[in-house]
Amino acid sequence: MRPLIGEDGVARCPWAGGAGVMRDYHDEEWGRRVHGEASYLERLTLEAFQSGLSWSTILNKRPAFREVFHGFDAEAIAEFDEGDVERLMQEPRIVRNRLKIDAAITNARATVVLREQEGLEAFVLSFAPAEPPAWADTAEMATMSDESRALSKELKKRGFAFVGPTTMYALMEAIGVFDPHLVGCHRRGLS
Repeated sequence: MRPLIGEDGVARCPWAGGAGVMRDYHDEEWGRRVHGEASYLERLTLEAFQSGLSWSTILNKRPAFREVFHGFDAEAIAEFDEGDVERLMQEPRIVRNRLKIDAAITNARATVVLREQEGLEAFVLSFAPAEPPAWADTAEMATMSDESRALSKELKKRGFAFVGPTTMYALMEAIGVFDPHLVGCHRRGLS
């Protein structure tokens, strides 16, 4: 599918056609560069929690995720213990999946360690594609790339969890490592 014209007369990537949380996310966040460790850790964590679920579910739960994970402060999350895991497993406002909760804590700890080198933001950005894609149709779009495979592999080496190549590709799209919008979308070229 090519970009669709919404009821407001604006061309968007097809998944963001109707009014609501997905369109707002598309127009205001998706594909825009984020800055700072907490922003990167948040997106990394939410992409992992999204695995197997709809992105709209995660977006609707994001305020609660931000609250229970202390604004994605890596040091605060790194201090979580089994009691915190149990508390999160009882929290109905988030996705209650023990493996994903454990991964969030593991990734916060790995993020703190990564500060001793280049830091999470610089590390992720170092995997930006030399030639970013420019798709005209959703049929052309990829779900992973050589860069997302390499990022996944290196993050795993550094102790991160739930960072498969498809999840890392979605992360790279979401945080504007490259412009993921279709040619013809009003957001293309503005990320």
